[in-house]
Amino acid sequence: MRKIIVLEFMTLDGVMQAPGGPKEDTSGNFKYGGWTAPYFDDMSGKEMGKQMKGKYDLLLGRVTYDIFAGYWPEHADGWPQVNKITKYVVSRTLKGTTWKKTVVIHNNKELQKLKSSTGPDLQVYGSGNLVQTLLKNDFVDELWLKIFPVTLGKGKRLFQGGAIPAAFKLTTCKTSPSGVLFANYKRAGAVKTGSVA
Repeated sequence: MRKIIVLEFMTLDGVMQAPGGPKEDTSGNFKYGGWTAPYFDDMSGKEMGKQMKGKYDLLLGRVTYDIFAGYWPEHADGWPQVNKITKYVVSRTLKGTTWKKTVVIHNNKELQKLKSSTGPDLQVYGSGNLVQTLLKNDFVDELWLKIFPVTLGKGKRLFQGGAIPAAFKLTTCKTSPSGVLFANYKRAGAVKTGSVA
């Protein structure tokens, strides 16, 4: 069975929309695209580089896939393996693809089959709607969060659609000089309750 690892840039108030640039995702009249840029430093770049290396395939929602497919085939120097690994895109409407090694996933049944198959782990970047589906169906094995010291008040949020009750264990945590937390969590069974009294 493959692990599904969700990698997200997010603000202190949980916004994950358009971290990379002003025009990345302006839906809902979002005006803060590129909010990660002032905090990105050398350590952040090195940590992202580590996360992007390794053996894995990509699992992407349609919007993120379209952004990646429009950029990475011609700019692979910054992510050499991205054109060599398999990209799974979840979409009900996508008919054909031009990016090499792309497989279209049409529904939850196919998603479950992919997760149950043998092969490299699956990394999810961005893909807000897909992440909501993964969380609701208990498909997420790990969360690799980059938490930036800023609040935006509005925008698409990581847990916007809710998530099933689930416990996670912090496996690593690093802080960049600019205050970005790199916090990795692994799924740790059911939620436990008790009393602090």
